[in-house]
Amino acid sequence: MIDSHCHLADEVFAGDLDAVVDRARDAGLERALTILAAGDDKEEAQANRLLSLWPDVRLAIGVHPHAAGGFAAAPDEAAIRVRQQVTRTPAARAVGEIGLDYHYDFAPPTVQQQVFRAQVSLARELDLPVIIHTREADEDTLRILSEEGTAPGRGRLRGVLHCFTGGPSLARAGLDLGFYISLSGIITFPKAGELRETVRSVPLDRVLIETDSPFLAPVPYRGKRNEPAYVARVAQTLGDMHGISADDVRRQTVANFHALFRP
Repeated sequence: MIDSHCHLADEVFAGDLDAVVDRARDAGLERALTILAAGDDKEEAQANRLLSLWPDVRLAIGVHPHAAGGFAAAPDEAAIRVRQQVTRTPAARAVGEIGLDYHYDFAPPTVQQQVFRAQVSLARELDLPVIIHTREADEDTLRILSEEGTAPGRGRLRGVLHCFTGGPSLARAGLDLGFYISLSGIITFPKAGELRETVRSVPLDRVLIETDSPFLAPVPYRGKRNEPAYVARVAQTLGDMHGISADDVRRQTVANFHALFRP
């Protein structure tokens, strides 16, 4: 089993990182993909500590849309920063999480779009997948992925729509782009019936599972800090939805992870 998206470099895990890793392994996790904010020295240091505890961890590095405003004067600098960190990070396997978020006013949409484009272009140049965050910005997110994905002179664009909460149209658009759909503990929430209905239409060979920890703890852990071990609840719920075993979900999503991230 693999947690395809977590934030183990977050300071909330600093005090008990070793115990979190032990619980993940005890739960049957092969590895986890940990997200790093490009240029964050504290996160980079904790990621190095994490790798010493769990060498099979892999990393993704990117400028989140919430941080895009810091590059308003020079959007291309975001991609330069990501490139520099990826180059010195052997465990890096993706550019992310990146994308657009219009729910919060942390950066103007135009700035977010410029920073996003620069990083998608970099990912194609480096032949790395992208991990996409999109919130209240689906149309612009898909447009930029489509435009940048067909720009000449670079590698094929591939990636995942992380923590998917959209409807059938977004799922179909993501699949049409060749992307994977990643499901979090949200699918276990009682009020997530519409999301579960959408998820049933997504082929299992295009699905990943994640925690997005420390956020979005699944049932029955709501209200607690989330952690990679709890991805087992996502696998169980997904299996129940499709009438298959959690073991079948684990095997398929591990294969999907390997196909996308080439660990």
